[in-house]
Amino acid sequence: MQLLLDWRSKSEFNRDTDWVWASPHSGGEMPYHFQSMQKEHIVPASLAAGLGKIGWHTFRHTYRSWLDAVGTPLGVQKDLLRHSHINTTLSYGAGMADVMRQFNSQVVKRVIQ
Repeated sequence: MQLLLDWRSKSEFNRDTDWVWASPHSGGEMPYHFQSMQKEHIVPASLAAGLGKIGWHTFRHTYRSWLDAVGTPLGVQKDLLRHSHINTTLSYGAGMADVMRQFNSQVVKRVIQ
């Protein structure tokens, strides 16, 4: 939330009715185009951070992992991701390290008792 508030304080388009990512190329009347946002901002930032080339689709996988981490039922995840088939949803994301550690610890405790 703080990052969004910081952005709002820096943006010339900061009214409640303005786009969050208003494009100065359109005088703030339209948001940045998703492909130019990826090309000009997301990819350079991900490369600078040493994460490789990240795009919008990466965020969908991350979102699915976060949904899973908070216990969201698979059917709800499928609908939120707007997938036609549950198998597509199951192919997205990976377990979160903390969540995996928590469940693995429970199994280990049962084994060593």
